[in-house]
Amino acid sequence: MGTIKKGLIAAALLTSALVSTSANALFGSSNDELKLGYLVKQPEEAWFQTEWAFADKAGAKYHFETLKMAVPDGEKTLNAIDTLAASGAKGFVICTPDPKLGPAIMAKAKSYGLKVITVDDQFINAKGKPMTDVPLIMMAASEIGYRQGQELYKEMLHRKWDVNTTAVMAITADELDTARRRVDGSIKALKEAGFPVERIYRVPTKSNDIPGAFDAGNSMLVQHPEVKQWLIVGMNDNTVLGGVRATEGQGFTKDNVIGIGINGVGAINELSKSKATGFYGSLLPSPDVHGFKSIEMLYHWVKDGVEPPKMTQVKDVVLITRDNFRAELDKKGLGNLVKK
Repeated sequence: MGTIKKGLIAAALLTSALVSTSANALFGSSNDELKLGYLVKQPEEAWFQTEWAFADKAGAKYHFETLKMAVPDGEKTLNAIDTLAASGAKGFVICTPDPKLGPAIMAKAKSYGLKVITVDDQFINAKGKPMTDVPLIMMAASEIGYRQGQELYKEMLHRKWDVNTTAVMAITADELDTARRRVDGSIKALKEAGFPVERIYRVPTKSNDIPGAFDAGNSMLVQHPEVKQWLIVGMNDNTVLGGVRATEGQGFTKDNVIGIGINGVGAINELSKSKATGFYGSLLPSPDVHGFKSIEMLYHWVKDGVEPPKMTQVKDVVLITRDNFRAELDKKGLGNLVKK
């Protein structure tokens, strides 16, 4: 075969390969590695970075590619679904920037035949009701709240406080289902442990942040000047921190206040302080579990036809305090949040 002819054949083969590669890139291919999306609303947050990292670990285990995308608003969310479909993805996990986007997300996903699992936040339909037909992975609110109450009671006993001069400040936001279930779970644990019901005081907050909880806590303290020690309950770290700040303003210290938050990440600055405060600790959930488990379930749904449960509640939390928070954050892949 002549040199010129060999060159023409080689060029033809190369052109064919390039066309095939381009087509696969645009439309996907049955021979490609399986692709699954993982969409999060706040990629700059360590929680979501950890979810992504453990989604990648699931991909390494099961041999699929994780397409990680930021979706901070509705427009970017719907555009991301278009991109996933064009990339040949078969489904995606999403922590939506707005639960009310649920119907639009599902309509677009169904138009492409993409399977969807929500993580952390549940979709809401046009009537404001949870979309229970979409598989969801989230923290078990009642159980984690129950654990909060148990830990508060345990620490109260450890300090040998007189229960007759102790009260519970339960900062509530009952219009939010997750907040209500967490606080109700905590109060249930305290009641079952034997804490006097008549000294469990609920006070609503206008917002689930430090200023809102601070105002709520102040109103409670004014009503009960007879209380010598406070146990503080709230739906997250900031509500508990707000309650602690209110007690500090009334002369209370770490010796007569125990506050335990939920989420962990919001507690880091407080636990890092050189001087201890009434904020004793926080229940750190498991972004590592959420990230791995959610996309693992999606993989089995796409690959094996095993549809996931409609609700999977993750109960894994660890109590972090000033003594152990650095080590526990490292275990979850969140150690970079602690200032060195």
